Amino acid sequence: MTVIVLTNCPAGLRGFLTRWLLEISPGVFIGAPSARIRDILWDEVRQYADQGRALLAHTTNTEQGYTFRTHDHKWEPIDHEGITLIHRPAPRPVETPAKPAQGWSKASKRRRFGKT
Repeated sequence: MTVIVLTNCPAGLRGFLTRWLLEISPGVFIGAPSARIRDILWDEVRQYADQGRALLAHTTNTEQGYTFRTHDHKWEPIDHEGITLIHRPAPRPVETPAKPAQGWSKASKRRRFGKT
């Protein structure tokens, strides 16, 4: 079983994949091609994805029973003791604006007490 998920890819690439796989939802392709055909399809996807992202998941003889590959994703698969996990990059720290000073401003104090 092979699943390919495309995001923001050209329509021509989607049309190419429909020759070999069934498009069950926009950008989601599923089928059971041979390993050779699957690798050829993945090479084509990587070549023609342009600015888009792609994910390939397929069955294999591992502990999990499947493996996957990514193209232009921020989340990357890593092998941890024989199990494939997703490494998600740490989010950028959000800069918090400085808290405004509490109380009366200097200008309002001068005006209040009649000093200029």
